[in-house]
Amino acid sequence: METVSGEDLLRARGLRVTRPRLAVLEVLEGSHGHLDVEQIAARVRLRLDTVSTQAVYDVLGALSRAGLARRIEPAGSPARFESRVGDNHHHVVCRGCGEIADVDCAVGDAPCLTPSQAHGFVLDEAEVTFWGLCPACQQKRDEETP
Repeated sequence: METVSGEDLLRARGLRVTRPRLAVLEVLEGSHGHLDVEQIAARVRLRLDTVSTQAVYDVLGALSRAGLARRIEPAGSPARFESRVGDNHHHVVCRGCGEIADVDCAVGDAPCLTPSQAHGFVLDEAEVTFWGLCPACQQKRDEETP
């Protein structure tokens, strides 16, 4: 399987290749997680001498619009970003520590779920957030419960 470079990804989506865009792409692809803007900016600063938080916001906006990054916004949490796009996966969020994990499509093809009424819309995606406690928070709760 041939790896596509960050430069090629940006050009294929009609985006200009810049050092901040490449650095943010590298951070997202290397994290395999759901990072907030501050976490991304801190990791980008390790690659580049200087970059403003606003520049990181701007890059993330451009990457999200181009389909190279996905923005998720769990209730009560800052926006998070990931590089896993285009597969209509969902998320599970821990109510205790805020950890987020990917959940593959529940059943069938995108949009995975069929609403009781679509109001005439042609559906192509469903965004679902499951909430609960991660194993570490379950253990902590169990240890604190008399």
